Amino acid sequence: MKIYEFLKDNGISYKRFDHPAVYTCKEANSLIPNLPGAKTKNLFIRDRKGLNHFLLVVADYKSVDLKALADILGVSKLSLASAERLKNYLQIEPGAVSLLSIINDEEKTVQVIIDRDVWLQEALQCHPLVNTSTLVIPKIDVERFLTSTQHNTQILDLPQLG
Repeated sequence: MKIYEFLKDNGISYKRFDHPAVYTCKEANSLIPNLPGAKTKNLFIRDRKGLNHFLLVVADYKSVDLKALADILGVSKLSLASAERLKNYLQIEPGAVSLLSIINDEEKTVQVIIDRDVWLQEALQCHPLVNTSTLVIPKIDVERFLTSTQHNTQILDLPQLG
């Protein structure tokens, strides 16, 4: 698989845990053992006109206020992107979205936004482009991954609903 080759070639360490397919954070919490690192929810979103695309990496227990985030980013209304856009931009299926998905965005059109609470953790949990495995990646190696992909990445205090 392309992702494992990329991780190896760039000196990115990880621990791999295989599990049944998971499609939601609730399923992941019930089917995946208690692993180290930040459990994340990953949202592929777009602005109203579909000109800007973002990959949000947020703690699994948070609900992001997309209206407030649109104001912070200075873009029109944000919403979840369709499965078709997900396939076109990140070449993955719903349920497999993770920070590692940006490896497939060779045009570097997707902007990565990581919630500060996730960024402050010692490691992150990421799907390796499929939802039947989880990789625990130390933060220093997450930084190495982001540098290697050359994606525009922001660390923000993402606004929450409620």
